[in-house]
Amino acid sequence: MFQPTMLSRPLRRGYVQCTACEHWCAVGPGEAGKCGVRRNIDGALRLVVYGKAVAVHVDPVEKKPLNHFLPGSKIFSIGTFGCNLRCAWCQNWEISQHRAFDPERDDTGASWPPEKIVQFCVQNNIPLIAFTYNEPTVFFEYAYDTARLAHDAGIRSVFVSSGFETVQALDAIAPYLAAINVDLKAFREETYRAYCGARLAPVLRNIRHLVERGVWVEVTTLVIPGLNDGDEELRDIADFLVSVSPDLPWHVTGFTPHYQMRNRPPTPAATLQRAWEIGKAAGLRYVYTGNIWGSPLLAECSDTHCPVCGAKVIERNGYRVRTLWREAGVCPRCGYLLAGVWS
Repeated sequence: MFQPTMLSRPLRRGYVQCTACEHWCAVGPGEAGKCGVRRNIDGALRLVVYGKAVAVHVDPVEKKPLNHFLPGSKIFSIGTFGCNLRCAWCQNWEISQHRAFDPERDDTGASWPPEKIVQFCVQNNIPLIAFTYNEPTVFFEYAYDTARLAHDAGIRSVFVSSGFETVQALDAIAPYLAAINVDLKAFREETYRAYCGARLAPVLRNIRHLVERGVWVEVTTLVIPGLNDGDEELRDIADFLVSVSPDLPWHVTGFTPHYQMRNRPPTPAATLQRAWEIGKAAGLRYVYTGNIWGSPLLAECSDTHCPVCGAKVIERNGYRVRTLWREAGVCPRCGYLLAGVWS
């Protein structure tokens, strides 16, 4: 189904401007925006992957990653073709960067309309839905309609996003969005432009805006050797997050070679430990490492500790979770209520 878009406006000579993300694509007749899935058909911008999914899984919520949002919960995860960024290290590049499909041939994925997604979650007692695997902003109308239905059914929705949305898009989805993990890829404009085809400033603005709107926000930085792993840059990221809120969880995760960046080594465990230490020293209360399992250096860096007394509150082994509290989100030793969505 070629769904009319909510986020667009007409221009001259049959062009249409997409207002979903900060590229603000002016899309000519018969053409698509940078994402490949928002297409000008007969002078109107339409989403050609509405109701179509190429990736569907039931995951633990920690895989998003979200460590302070209903830990241990199952989350229905869904994605489509298309992305508005061009990250050279993309782990899901087969779907995010795919542009060869022909929307006229209906080969854009399996049929998962919003009603089917919500019904599946209700029947299987799944309390959460994640729009993930590729950038949810590019299939915004699909995510929006699903999130509204889910909200009415008591199911909460999550974005896993690059954070490159327009404020208009964020304000539209915010009433139905319970949480988001924003991928803050670097803290240098040149890195965003050269490796992602995007800009840094809108991402920083959106992190702050989402917190102000009351959406639960966690931030992930994939730490890539020789690209964004310097102490100064990691400190800049941590200082920015503290300026938004010291309660923002920051996930520093290990890189493995993918897509167009196969010539760099994987991230050493020692680098993630250093990033963790930098985040804590900057004043962030919750810093986590990920993507490297079994390292003695990182043994405690994926657990949640009370920022007041240091007691362990949540223990993690990979995606296996054990809560140590007597009351959800409350430190069992000193009674401090940790920041997060716990019930």
